Amino acid sequence: MAFGPFPPAPPAAAEPAIRRRSPIALFLLLPGALYLALFFLVPFVSLVLTSFQAPREFGDIGQYDYAFKWENYVTVIQTYLPHIGRSFLYAAIATVLALLFSYPLAYFIGVKLRRFPLWQALALTLVIAPFFISFLLRTLAWKQILSDEGPVVTVLQALTIMPEGAHITQTPAAVIFGLTYNFIPFMCLPIFASLERLDVRYLEAGGDLYASPVTTFLRITLPLSLPGVVSGTLLTFIPASGDYINASSAFLGAPDTAMIGNVIEANFLQLQNYPAAAALSIILMGAIVVLVGVYVKRSGTEDLL
Repeated sequence: MAFGPFPPAPPAAAEPAIRRRSPIALFLLLPGALYLALFFLVPFVSLVLTSFQAPREFGDIGQYDYAFKWENYVTVIQTYLPHIGRSFLYAAIATVLALLFSYPLAYFIGVKLRRFPLWQALALTLVIAPFFISFLLRTLAWKQILSDEGPVVTVLQALTIMPEGAHITQTPAAVIFGLTYNFIPFMCLPIFASLERLDVRYLEAGGDLYASPVTTFLRITLPLSLPGVVSGTLLTFIPASGDYINASSAFLGAPDTAMIGNVIEANFLQLQNYPAAAALSIILMGAIVVLVGVYVKRSGTEDLL
């Protein structure tokens, strides 16, 4: 039996025409773009230009002219390298400590209290409650609690745990403690958001397959909550690196615990060395961008950027 020619194939569907961008959408984006340009781009450009300024010849203190004095960056790095290293070291330790405190707390609120909405809401309120109190007041309160006449030192000395004349404030430990305490909510809430969406049936399946609690945590809970962990560590490490309150001599720190934020404050408000303060700010931002990029890349959560 002879077969006739096959019918011609149907014409390929025409590619959908690319939609023209709606002018209404662009108009709606305009306020946000103007806001970013006015309050981020313009100050950033001004900061970069200030970092290259040179002292005005025969001018008073605090008077500078726009120039391209790139030596400002070399000078501040040579002068304040210990402060830069100390800032990132303190911030890294505080971030790790905040993670160790926050993850069990977030797990308890997000998983264990899931069946008790009222208690879960109360626990979240207690975590968020410090935000209703000024950052300065909270740090100042801890200065009074940890002072030489405060209850902590008094009890430790009474128990002969701390020798007479020892201090808690004005030490690196006090600064790291202040950073950890003040930024725990920033760590806890993103982790809670990830754990609150965790399907507990995965945990039950791990138990049914005879996995130990440790194996279940390492193979199921931790990977599924990793986006929250990465977000929490970024929200803690970035502001902690530039913090200048906890390390200040007026609060928990001392001159030998000063961080880069304290140096920027001193150069800007006291010494009126605006190019040095601006150069340090640019160095701080650049270092944080590099560290955050490497950290997110290594953790496999590039979608967070």
